[in-house]
Parts: sequence; structure tokens; C-alpha cells
Amino acid sequence: MASVKLEDCSQTLELNVNIKDEEEEEKIGKSVSHGNIETFPTSREQQQEDHRPKRSHHCPHCKKIFPILSKLKIHLKIHTGEKSYSCSDCGLRFSQQSSLKTHQRIHTGEKPYSCSYCGWRFSQRSHLKSHQRIHTGEKPYSCSDCGKCFTTSSDLTVHQRTHTGEKPFSCSDCGGRFSRRSSLKIHQHIHTGEKPYSCSDCGKCFTQFDTLKCHQRIHTGEKPYSCSKCGKSFSLQSSVKSHQHIHTGDKPYSCSDCGKYFPTSSALNVHQRIHTGERLSFCSDCGKSFSQHSSLKNHQRIHTGEKPYPCSECGKSFTTSSALTVHQRVHTGEKPYSCSDCGGSYSRLGNLQTHHRIHSGEKPYSCSDCGKCFTTSSALKVHQRVHTGDNP
Repeated sequence: MASVKLEDCSQTLELNVNIKDEEEEEKIGKSVSHGNIETFPTSREQQQEDHRPKRSHHCPHCKKIFPILSKLKIHLKIHTGEKSYSCSDCGLRFSQQSSLKTHQRIHTGEKPYSCSYCGWRFSQRSHLKSHQRIHTGEKPYSCSDCGKCFTTSSDLTVHQRTHTGEKPFSCSDCGGRFSRRSSLKIHQHIHTGEKPYSCSDCGKCFTQFDTLKCHQRIHTGEKPYSCSKCGKSFSLQSSVKSHQHIHTGDKPYSCSDCGKYFPTSSALNVHQRIHTGERLSFCSDCGKSFSQHSSLKNHQRIHTGEKPYPCSECGKSFTTSSALTVHQRVHTGEKPYSCSDCGGSYSRLGNLQTHHRIHSGEKPYSCSDCGKCFTTSSALKVHQRVHTGDNP
């Protein structure tokens, strides 16, 4: 029997491996339209360390490099569009078996990845990783335009559209364009009339889940947003922002008819009814008209005697929640309204406004008999007794 040297065997083995790889690459090269895949052997030192040669495999379409031939084969399906694996439940097809396995969790409900912080479970490891950033505060994706950071690359992509103006999602009904797919989906409810979210308490339906959530606070009485200045609570964040104009004195909305300024757009809308003469609500008891339905509701309590807001301290009841809030300051001693000129504090906004006239010299109430002016309506009434002869 002929003897074979060890080094001859290793050379033969190496040759066989190379030939096999080259045959595989030749097959792949024939299946694509951009020529053969280039392969590059690694250094001699690495070959000796692994006891076998390593070769890098290049994609002929995008020049991406793979260390293993099987990884290149999987990658090529992106370019060829091949989807060999199909879902037995819904028929959706995938290029990788791992992608199919992940998809099938939609049907099975399997969520194998759990958060070590809160126990929340996820069907994909990547979803868990993104979720955990809520706990860690990590925001690894930053905007190159404004520096704002985000927890996921998809959130960054959506944000960048505010700078580029890109709106890739368009409505097939009206042509309206949107930067988010979710915004388009919500918009389409306008055309379909669909309101998929219904209130379990009153049955009212809504186009958005967030709107339903806000509505349900009417039933629960939940007011999660509070004013940092006076502590007043609100069911909507937008209501807090509008309310804070009282403290800052900011009035960004002006009337085009008289130039008067208002802290909220709704207050401006109500005011403009003075100019238009519009009255939306009428009292069935006395016929008095109101520009706001809430004003009518409060007015009707004069006729019914209803006082649904009691004070928890002394038991006194009030017709409106705002009247109760003002009253409770008698017990708490709270004075949230302060004068910017002298620092004097007041429990009522009206009292602060009256006080301001001391500094401004304004006297808006004038006597029709002698023309004398006063800072308050009560001072005018007292003065008018001089002319009428009425006793207090």
C-alpha cells in the first residue's frame, strides 16, 4: 500500500474545498444577471489559525460582502424577489424561513421575549429591544438637522420628514398627502365614515382610539393633567395649555372686528358671536339666549335651583365647578393671581383685574348723570344714589 504524507493530504483537502466553493459560486453567477460573484481568500495567518481557508463572498448587485456562502444565497433573494416560504394560515410568502417563523406568531399569539423591567411580552426580539429603551432612556438615533434623539430608527425617519417636507403616503380618494401611514389611515375614515372605536359607557363612536380615551374621562372623572401654577386639573393636555394663558397673560388670538385679544381660539369664537349676533342656545323657561351651550346649562340651574358642586370642607354647594374652585380658596388660603407691579396676591382673577386699575388709572365705569368715572361697577352704584336719593 502506498504511503501518503500528511502535508499532501491537507493540500488535497484544501483543493477539494476550494473546488466545491467555486462550483457553488459558478451556479450563483449563472442565476444572476450581473456576472460572477467575486471571492477573495483571507491572509495565510488566518488560514493556518482556522485550519481551513476562508473566503469572502461579494453580491454582484450591491457589492455587499458575506463571510459565508449560505448567507450570500439568502441575501440574493432580496434582488431576485424569490419567496420560497409561505404561511399556511394566510398564504403570505417570505424569502427566509426565520421571517416566516416570526410572522406565524401573529396567528399563534406566541410572545417569547419578555421585558425584565415590566414583564411586557413581545413576538420579536427587536421589538423588545426598542421597548427597553423606555426604561433605560436610551435614544441612539439622532437627527442631523436639529439634534433631537429617538429610540428607534423608524421614529427618526418619520421625524426627518418635518425637515424635508416629504409626505410619501397619499389618499386615493382626495389626493391628500401625509408623512405617516397612521395619519393616512385615520384620514381615510373621513371618506369611509368608519368609527371603529366605541365607548362602552354611552355607545358614542370615534375615528381614533386616542379620542375615545379622552372621551372616557368624562365618565371616569379622570383629570391626569394639572397646572403647575395653581394645581387645577384637566382631562386634556390642550386644556392645561389654554388655562396657563391666565397666569402668563398671553392672549395670542385677536378679533378681526374689534381687535380684542383672547387666550384661546374657543374664547375668540364665542366672542365673535357678539359681532355676528349668533345665538345657539335658548332657555325654555325664560327665553334668554346664549352663545354657548355650557352657559345655557349653568343658567338653567337658576330655574331648577340645582347646585351639584358641594364643598368638602363646609358643605356649601355651588351651581358651577368654577364657583366651587374659587370658594375653596377661602379654606386653603390660596391666592394664585399676583400683581406684576406690586406683588399683591388675589384669590380671584376679577379682583386682580380690578386692582390693576389702581396702577393703570383706568376708570371704565362712568355716571350717566354727571360723567364721573369709577374703577368698579359697585363704586358707580354707590355714587348713583347721590342722584337718585336711594338709601343703602
